[in-house]
Amino acid sequence: MLKILGRVTSINVRKVLWTLGELGIAHEREDWGMPLRDPKVPAFLALNPNAQVPVLVEDGFVLWDSIAIMGYINQAYGKGRLLPGNAHEQALAMQWVHWQNNEMGSHWGYPLRSIIRKEAGFDDPDKLAQNIASWTGKMGIIEAHLAKSGGYVVGSSFSLADIAITLGLHRWFAIPFDHAPMPAAEAYYQAMAQRPAAKAWLSADAP
Repeated sequence: MLKILGRVTSINVRKVLWTLGELGIAHEREDWGMPLRDPKVPAFLALNPNAQVPVLVEDGFVLWDSIAIMGYINQAYGKGRLLPGNAHEQALAMQWVHWQNNEMGSHWGYPLRSIIRKEAGFDDPDKLAQNIASWTGKMGIIEAHLAKSGGYVVGSSFSLADIAITLGLHRWFAIPFDHAPMPAAEAYYQAMAQRPAAKAWLSADAP
């Protein structure tokens, strides 16, 4: 059976688990990742030398990187239905999947570790303010896009882009600080949160 290695508090693991849920794919999951289980042990490094979650294991096939795993699951199990059929829209959907990972997510680490996890060394108010300001700038990009895109990130149907963007928005709304207004993003988030496969992965316990 397909197995996912990773802790559910990881946003990248939740991307994969939501993808599986949308497609109704049976799977097992093992907790890996600190503080639950150290991914730097030899057994895990043999699967992913980067010591990062998630990792997919399936009958001897091993795949790491959340975006690669989402794409594999969609193609192998979903016959591609979580991406638009049109080549332009498919490319745009993947553009937003990567944007969430590389741009939207590039500034939330410090606020998460400072405000939610309260980790040592993440208590500099100037660095916190700087990261929140940078994150807010990225949020302005998706706010403007969602204000004109309609019900989904790309096209007229739900896609992998919606999984990635919704989870990114979840982190924004779940971390308590003085948020700039994002009405289009909030309306979109509330709509996506109603999807049955989404509910388990938009918990207040996992910002």
